[in-house]
Amino acid sequence: MWVGVRTSIRVSLDWCNRPVRLVWRGWFAQDGAAGLLETVFIVRGAFERPFHRFSRGLMSVLSRSPFRRGTAIRSAALLAVSALALSGCASAAPETTPSPDAAAQSVDLSNCGFEVTFDTAPERVITIKSSTTEMLLALGLGDRIIGTAFQDGPVPEQWASDAAGLTSIAERVPSEEAVLDLEPDLVFAGWESTFSADGAGERADLTALGINTFVAPSACQSAEQPEQLSFDDVFSDIETVASIFRVDAAPLVSEQQAQLAAIDANGDSRTALWFSSGSDTPYVGAGIGAPQLLLDTVGLTNIAADVKSTWAPYNWEAVVDADPDFIVLVDAAWNSADKKIGVLEANPATANLSAVKAGRYLVVPFAASEAGVRSVEAAESLSAQIAELDG
Repeated sequence: MWVGVRTSIRVSLDWCNRPVRLVWRGWFAQDGAAGLLETVFIVRGAFERPFHRFSRGLMSVLSRSPFRRGTAIRSAALLAVSALALSGCASAAPETTPSPDAAAQSVDLSNCGFEVTFDTAPERVITIKSSTTEMLLALGLGDRIIGTAFQDGPVPEQWASDAAGLTSIAERVPSEEAVLDLEPDLVFAGWESTFSADGAGERADLTALGINTFVAPSACQSAEQPEQLSFDDVFSDIETVASIFRVDAAPLVSEQQAQLAAIDANGDSRTALWFSSGSDTPYVGAGIGAPQLLLDTVGLTNIAADVKSTWAPYNWEAVVDADPDFIVLVDAAWNSADKKIGVLEANPATANLSAVKAGRYLVVPFAASEAGVRSVEAAESLSAQIAELDG
Protein backbone atom coordinates (compact mmCIF):
# COMPACT_ATOMS: atom_id res chain seq x y z
CA MET A 1 0.00 0.00 0.00
CA TRP A 2 1.16 3.53 -0.77
CA VAL A 3 1.84 5.27 2.55
CA GLY A 4 3.12 8.72 1.69
CA VAL A 5 5.92 11.01 0.60
CA ARG A 6 7.92 13.52 2.61
CA THR A 7 10.36 15.72 0.72
CA SER A 8 12.60 18.68 1.35
CA ILE A 9 13.95 21.03 -1.30
CA ARG A 10 16.96 23.30 -1.13
CA VAL A 11 17.60 25.87 -3.84
CA SER A 12 20.71 28.00 -4.18
CA LEU A 13 21.30 30.40 -7.03
CA ASP A 14 23.24 33.47 -8.00
CA TRP A 15 20.68 35.41 -10.02
CA CYS A 16 18.63 33.63 -12.58
CA ASN A 17 21.09 33.47 -15.40
CA ARG A 18 23.67 31.62 -13.31
CA PRO A 19 23.93 27.96 -12.33
CA VAL A 20 21.20 26.76 -10.00
CA ARG A 21 21.79 23.90 -7.60
CA LEU A 22 18.74 22.00 -6.39
CA VAL A 23 18.76 19.25 -3.78
CA TRP A 24 15.80 16.91 -3.47
CA ARG A 25 15.49 14.60 -0.51
CA GLY A 26 12.57 12.39 0.30
CA TRP A 27 11.60 9.34 2.32
CA PHE A 28 9.25 7.01 0.55
CA ALA A 29 7.46 4.23 2.38
CA GLN A 30 5.67 1.30 0.78
CA ASP A 31 4.55 -1.87 2.55
CA GLY A 32 6.66 -0.95 5.54
CA ALA A 33 9.90 -0.47 3.56
CA ALA A 34 11.62 2.89 3.40
CA GLY A 35 14.19 4.30 1.04
CA LEU A 36 15.94 7.62 0.59
CA LEU A 37 15.84 9.50 -2.71
CA GLU A 38 18.54 12.13 -2.92
CA THR A 39 19.34 13.87 -6.20
CA VAL A 40 21.65 16.81 -6.62
CA PHE A 41 21.86 18.59 -9.92
CA ILE A 42 22.78 21.88 -11.52
CA VAL A 43 20.58 23.73 -13.95
CA ARG A 44 22.45 25.73 -16.56
CA GLY A 45 19.93 27.67 -18.61
CA ALA A 46 18.09 24.74 -20.19
CA PHE A 47 17.74 21.97 -17.64
CA GLU A 48 17.07 18.99 -19.87
CA ARG A 49 19.41 16.37 -18.49
CA PRO A 50 19.34 17.43 -14.80
CA PHE A 51 15.54 17.50 -14.93
CA HIS A 52 15.63 14.02 -16.42
CA ARG A 53 17.77 12.73 -13.57
CA PHE A 54 15.35 14.03 -10.99
CA SER A 55 12.28 12.79 -12.81
CA ARG A 56 13.72 9.34 -13.34
CA GLY A 57 14.59 9.02 -9.68
CA LEU A 58 11.12 10.02 -8.53
CA MET A 59 9.41 7.94 -11.19
CA SER A 60 11.29 4.81 -10.14
CA VAL A 61 9.62 5.09 -6.75
CA LEU A 62 6.18 6.16 -7.92
CA SER A 63 6.08 3.39 -10.53
CA ARG A 64 6.00 0.87 -7.70
CA SER A 65 2.90 2.52 -6.29
CA PRO A 66 -0.68 2.04 -7.52
CA PHE A 67 -0.26 5.19 -9.64
CA ARG A 68 0.17 4.80 -13.41
CA ARG A 69 3.62 5.44 -14.91
CA GLY A 70 2.31 8.38 -16.94
CA THR A 71 0.99 9.96 -13.74
CA ALA A 72 4.41 9.50 -12.15
CA ILE A 73 6.12 11.30 -15.00
CA ARG A 74 3.68 14.19 -14.89
CA SER A 75 4.01 14.40 -11.10
CA ALA A 76 7.79 14.60 -11.40
CA ALA A 77 7.52 17.34 -13.97
CA LEU A 78 5.12 19.36 -11.85
CA LEU A 79 7.33 19.09 -8.77
CA ALA A 80 10.38 20.25 -10.70
CA VAL A 81 8.56 23.21 -12.21
CA SER A 82 7.12 24.10 -8.80
CA ALA A 83 10.57 24.16 -7.25
CA LEU A 84 11.85 26.56 -9.87
CA ALA A 85 8.85 28.80 -9.33
CA LEU A 86 9.36 28.79 -5.54
CA SER A 87 12.94 29.94 -5.99
CA GLY A 88 11.66 33.32 -7.16
CA CYS A 89 13.68 32.97 -10.34
CA ALA A 90 10.88 33.93 -12.69
CA SER A 91 10.38 37.35 -11.15
CA ALA A 92 14.09 38.14 -10.99
CA ALA A 93 15.04 37.00 -14.48
CA PRO A 94 15.95 39.78 -16.88
CA GLU A 95 14.19 39.74 -20.23
CA THR A 96 16.51 38.72 -23.04
CA THR A 97 16.15 38.41 -26.78
CA PRO A 98 17.98 35.50 -28.43
CA SER A 99 20.71 36.68 -30.77
CA PRO A 100 20.44 35.80 -34.46
CA ASP A 101 23.39 33.44 -34.03
CA ALA A 102 21.69 31.62 -31.16
CA ALA A 103 18.48 31.31 -33.14
CA ALA A 104 20.40 29.87 -36.05
CA GLN A 105 21.78 27.15 -33.79
CA SER A 106 18.32 25.82 -33.03
CA VAL A 107 16.89 23.19 -35.39
CA ASP A 108 13.08 23.14 -35.30
CA LEU A 109 11.28 20.36 -37.14
CA SER A 110 7.87 18.80 -37.53
CA ASN A 111 8.47 15.06 -37.38
CA CYS A 112 5.49 12.82 -38.15
CA GLY A 113 3.37 15.75 -36.97
CA PHE A 114 5.28 16.07 -33.67
CA GLU A 115 7.19 19.30 -33.08
CA VAL A 116 10.82 18.84 -32.05
CA THR A 117 13.54 21.37 -31.26
CA PHE A 118 17.26 20.69 -31.11
CA ASP A 119 19.03 23.58 -29.39
CA THR A 120 22.32 21.74 -29.65
CA ALA A 121 23.58 18.67 -31.46
CA PRO A 122 22.68 15.47 -29.58
CA GLU A 123 25.56 13.80 -27.76
CA ARG A 124 23.92 10.69 -26.25
CA VAL A 125 21.74 8.83 -28.72
CA ILE A 126 19.82 5.57 -28.55
CA THR A 127 19.10 4.18 -32.02
CA ILE A 128 16.17 1.82 -32.52
CA LYS A 129 16.22 -0.17 -35.79
CA SER A 130 19.21 -0.72 -38.04
CA SER A 131 18.20 2.08 -40.38
CA THR A 132 18.84 4.70 -37.70
CA THR A 133 22.05 3.14 -36.42
CA GLU A 134 23.46 2.96 -39.93
CA MET A 135 22.35 6.51 -40.71
CA LEU A 136 24.52 7.84 -37.89
CA LEU A 137 27.41 5.54 -38.79
CA ALA A 138 27.31 6.73 -42.41
CA LEU A 139 27.44 10.35 -41.22
CA GLY A 140 30.44 9.63 -39.00
CA LEU A 141 28.41 9.91 -35.81
CA GLY A 142 28.94 6.48 -34.32
CA ASP A 143 30.57 8.01 -31.24
CA ARG A 144 27.23 9.61 -30.33
CA ILE A 145 25.46 6.23 -30.03
CA ILE A 146 25.22 5.04 -26.43
CA GLY A 147 22.90 2.11 -27.11
CA THR A 148 21.12 0.30 -29.94
CA ALA A 149 17.96 -1.79 -30.06
CA PHE A 150 15.93 -3.87 -32.53
CA GLN A 151 18.80 -4.31 -34.98
CA ASP A 152 17.76 -6.18 -38.10
CA GLY A 153 21.08 -7.77 -38.98
CA PRO A 154 24.83 -7.20 -39.06
CA VAL A 155 26.18 -3.76 -39.89
CA PRO A 156 27.65 -3.62 -43.42
CA GLU A 157 31.40 -4.01 -43.75
CA GLN A 158 32.05 -0.35 -44.49
CA TRP A 159 30.80 0.64 -41.03
CA ALA A 160 31.60 -2.55 -39.10
CA SER A 161 34.69 -1.20 -37.34
CA ASP A 162 32.81 1.90 -36.15
CA ALA A 163 29.97 -0.31 -34.90
CA ALA A 164 32.18 -2.81 -33.10
CA GLY A 165 31.88 -1.10 -29.73
CA LEU A 166 28.14 -0.43 -29.83
CA THR A 167 26.00 -1.90 -27.05
CA SER A 168 22.62 -3.49 -27.67
CA ILE A 169 20.08 -2.72 -24.94
CA ALA A 170 17.20 -4.82 -26.34
CA GLU A 171 16.60 -7.38 -29.09
CA ARG A 172 13.33 -5.68 -29.95
CA VAL A 173 11.81 -2.32 -28.89
CA PRO A 174 13.31 -1.38 -25.50
CA SER A 175 11.20 -0.49 -22.50
CA GLU A 176 10.98 3.09 -21.30
CA GLU A 177 12.96 2.12 -18.20
CA ALA A 178 15.80 0.74 -20.34
CA VAL A 179 15.83 3.99 -22.30
CA LEU A 180 15.85 6.21 -19.21
CA ASP A 181 18.63 4.22 -17.57
CA LEU A 182 21.06 5.38 -20.26
CA GLU A 183 20.17 9.08 -19.88
CA PRO A 184 20.02 9.84 -23.61
CA ASP A 185 19.36 13.26 -25.06
CA LEU A 186 17.83 11.69 -28.20
CA VAL A 187 16.00 8.51 -29.08
CA PHE A 188 16.19 8.02 -32.86
CA ALA A 189 13.71 5.43 -34.13
CA GLY A 190 13.16 3.77 -37.48
CA TRP A 191 9.48 3.11 -36.75
CA GLU A 192 6.95 5.57 -35.40
CA SER A 193 5.29 2.76 -33.41
CA THR A 194 8.42 2.55 -31.26
CA PHE A 195 7.13 5.46 -29.19
CA SER A 196 4.31 4.11 -27.04
CA ALA A 197 3.57 3.51 -23.37
CA ASP A 198 4.36 -0.18 -23.87
CA GLY A 199 7.48 0.58 -25.89
CA ALA A 200 10.25 3.14 -25.52
CA GLY A 201 7.81 5.70 -24.05
CA GLU A 202 5.37 8.25 -25.37
CA ARG A 203 7.04 11.10 -27.26
CA ALA A 204 5.39 13.78 -25.12
CA ASP A 205 6.48 12.07 -21.90
CA LEU A 206 10.07 11.67 -23.08
CA THR A 207 10.12 15.31 -24.15
CA ALA A 208 8.91 16.31 -20.67
CA LEU A 209 11.93 14.47 -19.29
CA GLY A 210 14.32 16.45 -21.51
CA ILE A 211 14.78 13.64 -24.05
CA ASN A 212 14.26 14.48 -27.70
CA THR A 213 12.71 11.94 -30.06
CA PHE A 214 13.00 11.59 -33.81
CA VAL A 215 11.59 9.16 -36.34
CA ALA A 216 13.21 8.57 -39.72
CA PRO A 217 10.97 10.93 -41.76
CA SER A 218 10.27 8.45 -44.56
CA ALA A 219 8.92 6.04 -41.94
CA CYS A 220 6.21 8.45 -40.74
CA GLN A 221 2.70 6.98 -40.80
CA SER A 222 0.43 9.18 -38.69
CA ALA A 223 1.34 12.40 -40.51
CA GLU A 224 3.77 13.70 -43.13
CA GLN A 225 4.16 10.34 -44.84
CA PRO A 226 5.63 10.74 -48.34
CA GLU A 227 2.84 10.36 -50.88
CA GLN A 228 5.17 8.34 -53.08
CA LEU A 229 8.66 7.72 -51.73
CA SER A 230 11.43 8.97 -53.99
CA PHE A 231 15.19 9.13 -53.72
CA ASP A 232 14.77 12.86 -53.19
CA ASP A 233 12.96 11.92 -49.96
CA VAL A 234 15.72 9.49 -48.99
CA PHE A 235 18.45 12.08 -49.53
CA SER A 236 16.37 14.72 -47.74
CA ASP A 237 16.18 12.39 -44.72
CA ILE A 238 19.96 12.18 -44.67
CA GLU A 239 20.26 15.95 -44.88
CA THR A 240 17.70 16.45 -42.10
CA VAL A 241 19.49 14.12 -39.72
CA ALA A 242 22.79 15.79 -40.58
CA SER A 243 21.28 19.19 -39.76
CA ILE A 244 20.23 17.95 -36.31
CA PHE A 245 23.82 16.96 -35.59
CA ARG A 246 25.31 20.01 -37.34
CA VAL A 247 27.36 17.92 -39.78
CA ASP A 248 27.66 18.13 -43.55
CA ALA A 249 25.60 15.58 -45.50
CA ALA A 250 26.85 16.74 -48.91
CA PRO A 251 29.71 14.23 -49.36
CA LEU A 252 27.50 11.25 -48.46
CA VAL A 253 24.55 12.42 -50.56
CA SER A 254 26.77 13.21 -53.56
CA GLU A 255 28.38 9.79 -53.38
CA GLN A 256 25.00 8.06 -53.24
CA GLN A 257 23.59 10.15 -56.09
CA ALA A 258 26.52 9.07 -58.27
CA GLN A 259 25.95 5.42 -57.34
CA LEU A 260 22.25 5.76 -58.10
CA ALA A 261 22.93 7.24 -61.54
CA ALA A 262 25.09 4.22 -62.43
CA ILE A 263 22.47 1.55 -61.63
CA ASP A 264 21.31 -0.51 -64.59
CA ALA A 265 17.49 -0.68 -64.72
CA ASN A 266 17.67 -4.19 -66.17
CA GLY A 267 14.31 -5.47 -64.95
CA ASP A 268 12.80 -4.74 -68.38
CA SER A 269 9.34 -4.21 -66.83
CA ARG A 270 9.14 -7.83 -65.70
CA THR A 271 6.96 -8.48 -62.65
CA ALA A 272 7.99 -9.04 -59.07
CA LEU A 273 6.50 -9.89 -55.68
CA TRP A 274 8.16 -8.22 -52.70
CA PHE A 275 7.71 -10.90 -50.01
CA SER A 276 8.43 -9.42 -46.59
CA SER A 277 6.90 -11.93 -44.19
CA GLY A 278 3.91 -14.16 -43.47
CA SER A 279 2.74 -17.63 -44.37
CA ASP A 280 -1.06 -17.89 -44.37
CA THR A 281 -1.25 -14.24 -45.39
CA PRO A 282 1.75 -12.73 -47.17
CA TYR A 283 2.92 -9.31 -46.03
CA VAL A 284 4.29 -7.57 -49.09
CA GLY A 285 5.96 -4.42 -50.30
CA ALA A 286 3.15 -2.23 -51.62
CA GLY A 287 2.95 0.80 -53.87
CA ILE A 288 4.21 3.92 -52.05
CA GLY A 289 7.23 3.01 -49.93
CA ALA A 290 10.80 1.75 -50.19
CA PRO A 291 9.95 -1.57 -51.91
CA GLN A 292 8.15 0.26 -54.73
CA LEU A 293 11.02 2.74 -55.03
CA LEU A 294 13.63 -0.01 -55.32
CA LEU A 295 11.60 -2.04 -57.82
CA ASP A 296 11.04 1.06 -59.94
CA THR A 297 14.75 1.87 -59.82
CA VAL A 298 15.75 -1.49 -61.31
CA GLY A 299 12.89 -1.57 -63.83
CA LEU A 300 10.67 -4.21 -62.22
CA THR A 301 6.87 -4.00 -62.01
CA ASN A 302 5.45 -4.53 -58.53
CA ILE A 303 2.39 -6.81 -58.61
CA ALA A 304 1.09 -4.98 -55.49
CA ALA A 305 1.71 -1.48 -56.85
CA ASP A 306 -1.98 -0.60 -56.69
CA VAL A 307 -2.03 -1.01 -52.89
CA LYS A 308 -1.55 2.49 -51.49
CA SER A 309 0.66 1.61 -48.56
CA THR A 310 4.32 1.02 -47.80
CA TRP A 311 3.88 -2.59 -46.74
CA ALA A 312 0.54 -4.38 -46.59
CA PRO A 313 -1.17 -7.75 -46.17
CA TYR A 314 -1.90 -9.37 -49.53
CA ASN A 315 -3.32 -12.75 -50.59
CA TRP A 316 -1.81 -15.79 -52.24
CA GLU A 317 -4.60 -15.99 -54.82
CA ALA A 318 -3.53 -12.63 -56.25
CA VAL A 319 0.08 -13.79 -56.25
CA VAL A 320 -0.80 -16.97 -58.12
CA ASP A 321 -2.85 -15.01 -60.65
CA ALA A 322 0.04 -12.60 -61.25
CA ASP A 323 2.67 -15.38 -61.39
CA PRO A 324 5.56 -12.92 -60.95
CA ASP A 325 8.81 -13.29 -62.83
CA PHE A 326 10.85 -12.62 -59.67
CA ILE A 327 10.24 -12.88 -55.94
CA VAL A 328 12.12 -10.48 -53.68
CA LEU A 329 12.83 -12.06 -50.31
CA VAL A 330 13.51 -9.83 -47.30
CA ASP A 331 16.20 -11.48 -45.20
CA ALA A 332 15.98 -10.81 -41.45
CA ALA A 333 17.50 -12.54 -38.45
CA TRP A 334 14.03 -13.49 -37.20
CA ASN A 335 12.58 -14.37 -40.62
CA SER A 336 15.24 -15.41 -43.08
CA ALA A 337 15.10 -15.65 -46.86
CA ASP A 338 15.56 -19.42 -46.56
CA LYS A 339 12.52 -19.63 -44.31
CA LYS A 340 10.45 -17.74 -46.86
CA ILE A 341 11.58 -20.11 -49.61
CA GLY A 342 10.40 -22.94 -47.39
CA VAL A 343 6.99 -21.28 -47.07
CA LEU A 344 6.69 -20.85 -50.83
CA GLU A 345 7.77 -24.41 -51.63
CA ALA A 346 5.52 -25.96 -48.96
CA ASN A 347 2.35 -24.27 -50.23
CA PRO A 348 0.97 -26.29 -53.19
CA ALA A 349 -0.33 -23.13 -54.85
CA THR A 350 2.87 -21.10 -54.62
CA ALA A 351 5.12 -24.12 -55.27
CA ASN A 352 3.99 -23.98 -58.89
CA LEU A 353 4.80 -20.31 -59.41
CA SER A 354 7.25 -19.81 -62.26
CA ALA A 355 9.69 -17.90 -60.04
CA VAL A 356 9.63 -20.65 -57.37
CA LYS A 357 10.22 -23.47 -59.84
CA ALA A 358 13.05 -21.56 -61.53
CA GLY A 359 14.53 -20.25 -58.27
CA ARG A 360 14.29 -16.65 -59.47
CA TYR A 361 14.74 -15.09 -56.05
CA LEU A 362 16.23 -11.70 -55.25
CA VAL A 363 17.38 -11.19 -51.66
CA VAL A 364 17.42 -7.88 -49.77
CA PRO A 365 18.64 -7.59 -46.15
CA PHE A 366 15.86 -6.24 -43.95
CA ALA A 367 17.88 -3.20 -42.92
CA ALA A 368 18.38 -2.28 -46.59
CA SER A 369 14.67 -2.72 -47.33
CA GLU A 370 13.74 0.38 -45.32
CA ALA A 371 14.39 3.88 -46.62
CA GLY A 372 17.79 5.11 -45.56
CA VAL A 373 21.49 5.11 -46.29
CA ARG A 374 21.34 1.58 -47.70
CA SER A 375 18.57 2.20 -50.23
CA VAL A 376 20.98 2.89 -53.11
CA GLU A 377 23.03 -0.14 -52.11
CA ALA A 378 19.86 -2.26 -52.14
CA ALA A 379 18.97 -1.11 -55.66
CA GLU A 380 22.53 -1.85 -56.84
CA SER A 381 22.31 -5.33 -55.36
CA LEU A 382 18.93 -6.06 -56.97
CA SER A 383 20.25 -5.03 -60.37
CA ALA A 384 23.32 -7.22 -59.96
CA GLN A 385 21.20 -10.22 -58.89
CA ILE A 386 18.90 -9.77 -61.91
CA ALA A 387 21.94 -9.72 -64.19
CA GLU A 388 23.27 -12.90 -62.59
CA LEU A 389 19.94 -14.73 -62.93
CA ASP A 390 19.64 -13.58 -66.53
CA GLY A 391 23.08 -15.02 -67.24
